[in-house]
Amino acid sequence: MDTVNAPKSPETSSPPATVEPLGSDFLWGVATSGFQSEGHAPDSNWIRYIQQSKYEAYANSVDFYDHYTSDIPLAKSLGINVFRMSVEWARVEPQQGQWDENAFRFYDSVLDAIAAAGMRPMITLDHWVYPGWKAAQGGWKDSGMVADWLTNAHKVIDRYAPRKPLWVTVNEPVAYIVHEEQQTGISGPAIEPLIAAVHSGAYDYIHQVQPDAMVTSNIGYVSGAETQDNGPMVGRLKDKLDYLGVDYYYGADDPSTTPPPNRQQWDLPLQPEGVYYALRHYAQQFPGKPLYVVENGMPTNNGQPRPDGYDRADYLRDIVYWLQRARMDGMNVIGYNYWSLTDNYEWGSYTPRFGLHTVNVDTDPALTRTPTDTVEAYRAIIGSHGVPAGYLPTRPPVARSYVDPPSSYDNPVTLPPRTSG
Repeated sequence: MDTVNAPKSPETSSPPATVEPLGSDFLWGVATSGFQSEGHAPDSNWIRYIQQSKYEAYANSVDFYDHYTSDIPLAKSLGINVFRMSVEWARVEPQQGQWDENAFRFYDSVLDAIAAAGMRPMITLDHWVYPGWKAAQGGWKDSGMVADWLTNAHKVIDRYAPRKPLWVTVNEPVAYIVHEEQQTGISGPAIEPLIAAVHSGAYDYIHQVQPDAMVTSNIGYVSGAETQDNGPMVGRLKDKLDYLGVDYYYGADDPSTTPPPNRQQWDLPLQPEGVYYALRHYAQQFPGKPLYVVENGMPTNNGQPRPDGYDRADYLRDIVYWLQRARMDGMNVIGYNYWSLTDNYEWGSYTPRFGLHTVNVDTDPALTRTPTDTVEAYRAIIGSHGVPAGYLPTRPPVARSYVDPPSSYDNPVTLPPRTSG
């Protein structure tokens, strides 16, 4: 990928009347997670959390394990060129020091199918799940965690580096830490250097066996508090990031208002221009570094229309518009993954629906994949390398945005006037 110049300030010029396509080198993808979608789950920390808490029963998730041969063609039909997946440590090492060759053959077959579909894999080493035996030893509280984690990582890297994947070491490390604090009582300050250590160790080993690799640990962007929440971890990782993965989902409330209590994911504010601010935040911090939106999507309540009336296909088009604006303003945005190919187990519940294809886990034993209108919208976007030149978002930018304060309100993005007729 060519390095793009440092980002320009939107204040320096009027908003462009049209947007430019993202180009043939742009990476379009879908993101999935092993535990959230595979089913047939072996013993793991998350299986134990579910058994010990009020989380919804896992059942068999959407059973990607038995459906991957038809799910991967669904992804191919979109025209994407990246398929994000994870290789689950709990599946390949179900007992300490005992490696399950059949589990590796499953992942071999998944990767074969991805390659046959003309896509490049993006492999996540840790998407918040580790084996039950490691949980019994204390998980991240155990002094052997880093060594055991890296033993697994080396095994996975040795096997799959020849396939030239993009790599994600640890998914959304700060959110992972928060989950572990809640479930195991470990403190954030205690786990933070351990996460940094496994990322660093994996990064170095990947580059030993795949010198031209692209490696990241994707950041779950926290609107309104990114510097405070993710800043310390990014500071630990910054010297070993070949690209910076940014997950963007929600905007930010005006701090002078009081949000309603007990909001669910589908009640949180959607501000598509926030992806621009999130990317600008890191483009300014790391000039020229490739930026990749590793996850983005819209939740609904069991597939019902959202209370704010926002349509998922319109939201996707609006997001892509702001990606195009970001590239035009000099940000080195190289890719975008939609979360997720299908609905899945959203860390405790099947109620939040994000999928391009919806799956009624609770009511449909066949786990039918039913396409949403976003499928056709994404296919059209990919085919045209973005939204049409004259497209304007259905939702205008928030006048005073708190997605990245003070930059997002001191230096806001705007839209050109809409023309009539």
